[in-house]
Amino acid sequence: MRTQVQISSICLLFSLLLVALACTMVMVEAEPCAPSGRIKGKQAPRDRCNPSIDDCCQANKFYTTYKCSPSVTKHTKAILTKNDFEKKGDGGAPSECDNKYHSNKIPVVALSTGWFNGRKRCHKYITIYGNGRSVKAMVVDECDSTMGCDSDHGFQPPCPNNIVDASEAVWKALKVPKEEWGWMEVFWSDD
Repeated sequence: MRTQVQISSICLLFSLLLVALACTMVMVEAEPCAPSGRIKGKQAPRDRCNPSIDDCCQANKFYTTYKCSPSVTKHTKAILTKNDFEKKGDGGAPSECDNKYHSNKIPVVALSTGWFNGRKRCHKYITIYGNGRSVKAMVVDECDSTMGCDSDHGFQPPCPNNIVDASEAVWKALKVPKEEWGWMEVFWSDD
């Protein structure tokens, strides 16, 4: 009798430990992407960042950085922003995937650091859903969430961790009126 009680107690304890472990794993997976740090901004040179069209860094302002992005799902929520991928465009340096500039007439995007995933999405297509439409775009660059306020980043702050930074071809394909280009809530998925 005593042995059966001990075995039952051990089984119950083991079951509770398994449940606790499973709950911990679910909580870890569900954790939001937390900031990884901050950088101190430097004043952007007037000839390198146009505050009327760009978000230019400001001296002594602190900007949040991220090494991660929200989890990717079949319908990942994001903010669509506009980027100029051509030489002398607001994107700064050539694209991270191939060290080249890209035509804004082609649907290409840069993804926040976590979604860019160490170049694992380079030259892969994603589908962007917005404005009641969808468009396929090729990933060519990283929207750096870990650094900013320097020439490589167009003297702009670090990217938030939920950005799909798109060429004008993406905005046109989604049939967004030109005066509304710049910021829009969208969903995206891997193709």
